[in-house]
Amino acid sequence: MNLLKSCLLIIISIFFHIHSQAQLTPKIIDLSNYGVLPNTGTNSTPSVNKAIQSILGKTNKKQSIVLKFKKGRYDFHPEGALTRTYYISNHDQDNPKTVGMAFEQCDNITIDGQGSDFIYHGRMLPIALIENKNLTLKNIHIDFERPQICQVKILQNDTINGTITYQTAPWVTYKIKDSTFYNTGEGWELKPTSGIAFEEKTKRIVYNTSDIRVGTTKVKELSPGIIQAQQWKNSKLIPGTVVAMRAGFRPNPGLFVHKGKNIRLENISVHYAEGMGLLAQLTDNIALEGFRIALRNDQDPRYFTAQADATHFSGCKGVVLSKNGLYENMMDDAINIHGTYLKITKRLDDKTLIGRYMHDQSYGFDWGYSGDTVQFIQSKTMELWDQKNKIQSITVLRDKATDPTREFKITLSKPLDPAIDPAKMDIGIENLTWTPSVIFSGNTIRHNRARGALFSTPKKTLVENNLFDHTSGTAILLCGDANGWYETGSCHDIRIRNNTFINALTNMFQFTNAIISIYPEIPDLKNQQKYFHSHIIIEDNLFETFDKPILYAKSVDGLVFHNNRIKTNQEYPAFHWNKKPLFFERVTHSSISNNTVNGKKSDLQPLDQ
Repeated sequence: MNLLKSCLLIIISIFFHIHSQAQLTPKIIDLSNYGVLPNTGTNSTPSVNKAIQSILGKTNKKQSIVLKFKKGRYDFHPEGALTRTYYISNHDQDNPKTVGMAFEQCDNITIDGQGSDFIYHGRMLPIALIENKNLTLKNIHIDFERPQICQVKILQNDTINGTITYQTAPWVTYKIKDSTFYNTGEGWELKPTSGIAFEEKTKRIVYNTSDIRVGTTKVKELSPGIIQAQQWKNSKLIPGTVVAMRAGFRPNPGLFVHKGKNIRLENISVHYAEGMGLLAQLTDNIALEGFRIALRNDQDPRYFTAQADATHFSGCKGVVLSKNGLYENMMDDAINIHGTYLKITKRLDDKTLIGRYMHDQSYGFDWGYSGDTVQFIQSKTMELWDQKNKIQSITVLRDKATDPTREFKITLSKPLDPAIDPAKMDIGIENLTWTPSVIFSGNTIRHNRARGALFSTPKKTLVENNLFDHTSGTAILLCGDANGWYETGSCHDIRIRNNTFINALTNMFQFTNAIISIYPEIPDLKNQQKYFHSHIIIEDNLFETFDKPILYAKSVDGLVFHNNRIKTNQEYPAFHWNKKPLFFERVTHSSISNNTVNGKKSDLQPLDQ
């Protein structure tokens, strides 16, 4: 364990040494000298982009520069914004994007907001960082004037007649057309289709509610901001409950990083995004220090942050570091790290095949390069072929030059195993070169929907000293899927230690089999011969829980559960279907030792199936 941490810290120190070398004697540029001024109440978008273009057009890439915003509020409207075609992993692939500001192909640059508020209007991608090297973004608050999530408070709940009266939050604007409620904003209107219910005082998700139906049809306005839904029945929505009503679209993250190298995000707060808080793809080394997807403060009247994951890393390599972050009240996971399987659609000859992106929210970007190492997986059993291979050449296949990247012709350096035949079975291909090592340390994850942290990488992964507080669903998930989202892949060296888990699993979402859920999607587990995950150590953690399930594991070779403490409480009634603390399916070489329950040594034994 110490060796793992030492190796990862050495990698990180090398990364930051390279970065710091580039930052020696930087040239400091005050953007106020270019007409970029805070607190004007006017649209800052044109002046900011004009200044960036002017400065970067005159700067040698080898020159280290620091762009400084004078502290204050800057409003960014779509008028004067950049128009870009970006295909962003795990988001709606609608183009073009309206971009507040973009830094493209910049080297050795720091952008320092000095604590400023960047407030966006309409539907925008706030900040895009594209093909940069040695870039730092720091001291910025990203927010939207009018979020697409509609917040309401329950005033009355007539459970007998199925009528609920609610009040919209002060910043919400809406219209009612044909007895249907629409949340409206600058250039958009949406009909909410589902919701998440929060406790009024704690801002935690209401126990045993999960995703709920919302009352947006058969409604009438009783007075401005007071709406009666005449066909909305839910006894769990007591008066005072706050509901975040959602339409579910995710067009843009708050921050987009694409093909970067040595990227550092320091003291950044994203208070709302219509997609992920951060989406980074095809990036080599990225560090988050004090990164926050969070409410403004304890007095913030909002109950929600990002529409989806707080942070998401797709097809990255090098090191992904998240340290001392706060991820709260988002509508999905705090962090998700994975690659993307292509589905093999044709085998042209012994070395050549056709591979295709399958999910409609994950395509349009590079998948691999000449020299990359790849491996193959059978989708039904999620079994890997032992033979690895290398890409000799890879070509995008499309009908028109304007079509997005979705299908590839891949020529490999060595002949394929004859069994790798897409005519006989569904097969995925994984790029092993673009997989990262991970350090996830000192973070707080709380009051969010779905899950806490997802890790799907074969490289060394360290998850330590984090607080998972009322994550609602599973706190940590190790997944892998070559059938739906096509998100790679198997974990082969992961340590989960010195973390505190407080009352996870208050709700049921996908993969919520236990507080820690090792849950690859394997349609044909019965016929699986090999194992998907391996070498997982879970030790020295504290689990405070009102219910039974602690660890669920499927298809693992080598699992240690050691020196963990379990404390039970009565905060909620136990309700989970899984009544076993440890529930294993196809797990071999496991070691369960020296764990305690309520301060007493316990001989925890897994239920094996």
